[in-house]
Amino acid sequence: MKVPLLDLKAQYQKIRDEVWQAIQEVLESQRFILGPWVHELETWMAGYIGVPDAVGVASGTDALLLSLMALEIGPQDAVITTPFTFFATVGSIVRLGALPVFVDIDPKTFNLSPQALQTLIETRMEFDGNVLTYRGRKVRAIVPVHLFGQSAAMAPILEIAKTYHMAVIEDAAQAIGAEYQGKKVGSLGDFGAFSFFPSKNLGGYGDGGMITVRNSEMAERLRALRVHGAKQKYFHDWVGTNSRLDSIQAAVLLVKTRYLDTWNRQRAEVAARYHRLFQQTPLVEAGIVQLPEQSPDSTRHVWNQYTLRVRNRNELRSYLTEQGIGTAIYYPLSLHLQKCFADLGYQEGDFPEAEKAQQEVLSIPMYPELTEEQQVYVVQAIEQFYRLQGIV
Repeated sequence: MKVPLLDLKAQYQKIRDEVWQAIQEVLESQRFILGPWVHELETWMAGYIGVPDAVGVASGTDALLLSLMALEIGPQDAVITTPFTFFATVGSIVRLGALPVFVDIDPKTFNLSPQALQTLIETRMEFDGNVLTYRGRKVRAIVPVHLFGQSAAMAPILEIAKTYHMAVIEDAAQAIGAEYQGKKVGSLGDFGAFSFFPSKNLGGYGDGGMITVRNSEMAERLRALRVHGAKQKYFHDWVGTNSRLDSIQAAVLLVKTRYLDTWNRQRAEVAARYHRLFQQTPLVEAGIVQLPEQSPDSTRHVWNQYTLRVRNRNELRSYLTEQGIGTAIYYPLSLHLQKCFADLGYQEGDFPEAEKAQQEVLSIPMYPELTEEQQVYVVQAIEQFYRLQGIV
């Protein structure tokens, strides 16, 4: 049996006619940049997330970058985030000349640890009652990441941000539809950065992104920044960039919005079935496989990934590949250890939970159309590997 990590063809076959009709409408209009489809998607997104406004941009990376630009963050500033995330989270900070400051993760959720954040502030930073500083730079913002489809612990993070006068940019690239204490991610901080990369729960047919924002002035600024900083064509208030969501992508995404909640519900059913199947093996009780955990405050997990902690991860992955089962490692090297960030001065051992995770995590097939037969095959293959190894 072949079980890919993600099967986008299965999804496409169900919505093919609707997608083609939507694309044809854009082609007939010959309006490819921004336009009515983007506006309609922005309106839907703002309503779905529960914020006053949303701004379509060219990618999830640009959603992060433009949010930082809207805050006018630059070389004199520092931004706090996690080392256990996709490169864009930190790359966006560095591109503006700001200093990324890392905080270790919660081992259960893989998200930024509020306790580690508070310890960092109390032991390594200075606060004069108004400005928080680190290495001579003003700490302006926190970028928590809602990893694998589950919200970070936003209540304590928001409280810390309020105490120390920091903005909060939610990296929600993997978590559209996820909820924290009943509120959708992207509505909790000052900005929410979303990705429409094809593999996401709401994925386009190319790159695309969206920023959710609660402040109307910031929304106006973001709309200017995405077109080279101009509110009026050829008159530039800021030095922005070219980051516009294409009409074709917006049209495709509008079709998919009709199915998003259903797909997310199906993902939750797939996750629950994995939980049940693994519990029927000796792997969990023996501590060989650790299942993903959902925080009680994470009132809706959307399961962008189903990520295990496992023993002998690399050997298991090779075995599963031989059995026709797709897997992925998110992420094999934490960002504080990446060569391009060596000048930040971090060393191995600085963030033990992130470093432990990078050695143990393995994501297995997860998508709404995954069948029980396929899941049984995946779980049996994992159990068989450990039996062959004499571990169970």
